[in-house]
Amino acid sequence: MTLKILIVDDEAPARRRLRELLGDWAAMPGATEHEIVAEAAQGFEAIAAVEEYQPDLVFLDMQMPRMTGIEVARHLATLKNAPAVVFVTAHDDYAVSAFEVSALDYLMKPVRVERLGAALAKVAARREPRAPTGDALAKLPGAARRHFAIAERGRLSLVPLSDVVYLRAELKYVTVRTPVKEYLLEESLIALEEEFGEIFVRVHRNAIVARRAIKGFEKSHDEDADTQWQVILEGIPERLGVSRRAWAQVKALVKS
Repeated sequence: MTLKILIVDDEAPARRRLRELLGDWAAMPGATEHEIVAEAAQGFEAIAAVEEYQPDLVFLDMQMPRMTGIEVARHLATLKNAPAVVFVTAHDDYAVSAFEVSALDYLMKPVRVERLGAALAKVAARREPRAPTGDALAKLPGAARRHFAIAERGRLSLVPLSDVVYLRAELKYVTVRTPVKEYLLEESLIALEEEFGEIFVRVHRNAIVARRAIKGFEKSHDEDADTQWQVILEGIPERLGVSRRAWAQVKALVKS
C-alpha cells in the first residue's frame, strides 16, 4: 500500500525538513511506499486538504496559531474515513503515554529518519489507518475545542465557538445557532453542556445559551406553563423559553 501523506506545520522550514526526511526514507531498502499529496500551514488549511486529498496519514504539528494540532485531530476524528494522525512536537513536557491511543503516534523535533520510518511502518501495518477517537484526544493537554466541525453538503464547516448564541436539541441533532446561520450538529446536548459548561448555561431541557449572549428577559406569551420567562439574546430576534427548573440558576447568573 502506498500511503498518501499530508504534512501540516506552520513553519515552512519544518515542512521542508519533513519532506526531505521522507525522501531519505524512501531511498532505504524495504521502506514503506508513500506519496506526499499536500502540505498545510495551519489548521483550517489542514482540514480542507484532508477533505480534498483524502490522505491515509497526517503528520500534524501540535503547536500552531489559531487552531492547535490537537483540535485539528479532534475534527478529523469526526470524519467517516479519518486518516491516521502522527503528532510532531518540539515539546517534551507532554506525557508520552498520552499519545499511545488508537493509531496515534508522535515524533519529537528534530525528527530522525529512523523514527520517521518506524511511524510510517506502524501506520502501514494497519489495513485501515484511523485517527484517534475524540474521547482519547479530549484527555490530551490543551485539547479544548474552539470550533465546531459540522458536515454539510459533503464538506466540513468550522464554526467558531465564540460565534455561537445557543445550542438546542432537535431529535437526534443539535441546532447550532449563530447570528447569521443555523447548523446541525450530530452530538449530544448533554455532552456539549459538560464540555462547555463555563461558556453556556441551560435555560430549558432542550437548550443551552451562551452566557455572554444573554441581554435580558421578558415575560413569556407562550401557553406552556413551564416557561414564564424568555431569554433575550444578542444578535438574534428569536427568544428562548426559560423553564421553571432552570430559572433560578439563570437569574442568579445574571445577578452575579
